[in-house]
Amino acid sequence: MPQVNPNTGEVGNNTFGGGATETVLGPGVLVLFLLILVLILVLRRRFVVGPLMFGVFLLPVGQALVIGGAHLYVGRIIVAVALARAILSRPSHSPHFGAGFNVFDKLFILWAIMRALAYVARLPEMGAVAYQFGVLWDVLGGYFALRFLIQDNEDCLFAVKVFSVIVAILSVTVLIEHVYGVNLYGLLRGRPIIPEIRKGSIRAQGPFAHAILTGTFAATLVPLFMWLWRTKKARFLGIIGIAGSTVTAFGAASSTPLSAFLGGLLAICLWPMRRNMRMIRWGLVLGIVMLNFTMHAPVWWAIEHIDLAGGSSGEHRAALVDNFIRHFGDWWLVGTDDNANWGFEMWDLSDQYVAEGEKGGLATFICFVGMLYLGYKWIGMSRKAVAGNRQKEWFFWLLGAALFSHSVAFLGISYFDQTKFSFFALLAVICVATAPYIRRTALPKPMPQSEQSSNMVSESVDGLGMGLG
Repeated sequence: MPQVNPNTGEVGNNTFGGGATETVLGPGVLVLFLLILVLILVLRRRFVVGPLMFGVFLLPVGQALVIGGAHLYVGRIIVAVALARAILSRPSHSPHFGAGFNVFDKLFILWAIMRALAYVARLPEMGAVAYQFGVLWDVLGGYFALRFLIQDNEDCLFAVKVFSVIVAILSVTVLIEHVYGVNLYGLLRGRPIIPEIRKGSIRAQGPFAHAILTGTFAATLVPLFMWLWRTKKARFLGIIGIAGSTVTAFGAASSTPLSAFLGGLLAICLWPMRRNMRMIRWGLVLGIVMLNFTMHAPVWWAIEHIDLAGGSSGEHRAALVDNFIRHFGDWWLVGTDDNANWGFEMWDLSDQYVAEGEKGGLATFICFVGMLYLGYKWIGMSRKAVAGNRQKEWFFWLLGAALFSHSVAFLGISYFDQTKFSFFALLAVICVATAPYIRRTALPKPMPQSEQSSNMVSESVDGLGMGLG
């Protein structure tokens, strides 16, 4: 008999990739799903990001229509409809992208395609192709839907406001689940979601695939809510966003969300040292090198000692990194499916960096790290470009803090559910917010008057010579 996953509600099978063999769509989810689709179609284009994000983040994971063996997940349908609406409703005189199609978008596409090709190269069969088509639908469709809809700074502000409302709703449901053990999203789908209990504490999962992802989603948004708090127009939403994120991060009872939460706060607290970040970065590198020489084990085993929530599996995460490095020859080309044989529970890729390499190979890993590097670089360049304007400086600094919070979270979990869309939203905001300053720094600097005169004389002489010749 097929088995039912108590958390996702999917009926298991033996076909490629597993998943449901029949439609899994609760009555409450169906009503909200149809309402969200209607709102996407009837709202003004600039407000479409609201129902898109509500549908992606607050509808329970795993709800799907199964038609002819194809899994049409609710989130994918919402993304497809929002993307189509964004493209078809674009005014003829405006560009598709608020910041233009840039190198970041190209790098994102390369990352997604390299990951998919590596998977198919390891499993050359139609099932793998179909599975990766769904993954690309999620990744490229979700990212570019957000890129199409977030066109300017007002759209960035609106998106963060939407996140604040989402987290406020999520925090209430997480608090109920953490205290009473009742996941309200299970009522929406018509099947209970059984919360995990560790050391007597309920790990609130909400609509996400795991409690760690629930807490991480909220924790990484704290710096953006700090930006709302600092703006006069949205201070209240900033406050409820920060409060909701705090409740949700602690309600998940996991070290990874708390690490991301503290990482974001640490980055914010470094604001007074913003002009000395180069020295801090090199100091950090030097400190890691020195620590590696003083420890009895490689420096990455320090992860083993991180336990902020009690009962953390830091040893597992340190072992993941250790095996990832020691088995470089196994995964560098197109990734590997043999990682499960490397040690106890090495199949559990609770590290985004490790997951990128082991599932996509070295090229995919480099593209992923390259996106983070480019994000930090553009944020830094933009902050320097607005030096003296304290409000704008704070904005870019808080964007960097949010990106750093994700970077910390990646050490403890891979985003295998809707959490990845919050990361995509941050990347879209970074592209839009930094674009004017990146273009400005890319423009050639005007030459001194003396050099201009010299060049004009030289060009005139060259032209005369060509004419005489």
